[in-house]
Amino acid sequence: MSILRTTALGLAMLAGPAFADGHATGDAAAGEAVFKKCKSCHAIVDADGEDIAKGGRSGPNLYGIYGSVAGTNEEFGKKYGKSLVAAGEAGLEWNEADFVAYVADPRGFLRTYNDDKKAKSKMSYKLKDEEDAKNVWAYLVSVGPEVAAD
Repeated sequence: MSILRTTALGLAMLAGPAFADGHATGDAAAGEAVFKKCKSCHAIVDADGEDIAKGGRSGPNLYGIYGSVAGTNEEFGKKYGKSLVAAGEAGLEWNEADFVAYVADPRGFLRTYNDDKKAKSKMSYKLKDEEDAKNVWAYLVSVGPEVAAD
């Protein structure tokens, strides 16, 4: 049993600073598998233009989402819905809790966040399983740029 614990500890240490600093509580490997559901709309392309996860372009690139202001990815530009842009203007910076709540019910999240009963979301797929959403978040953080400690 101690070999298993040692292996688990070693893998946790390899997960990098983003996990050590508490920016993600899910399982990045499991999140990579779940992200396949997101690829019809989203890709992950790093700052150098290299594909981390090939995917659709009808949703914004999710590289570096941690701490980014919602609705402000310049490459995606005017394709954002007005409600998501308004949330960003009101201070929404992506973190695990908001991401998990948003992907479970995008319209409901924006209606609450913006205090606007008419808020809408262009995101059509919902990721209602909280564990799956946390795992996707962990995956996105793990493939993104290094996250500074809080």
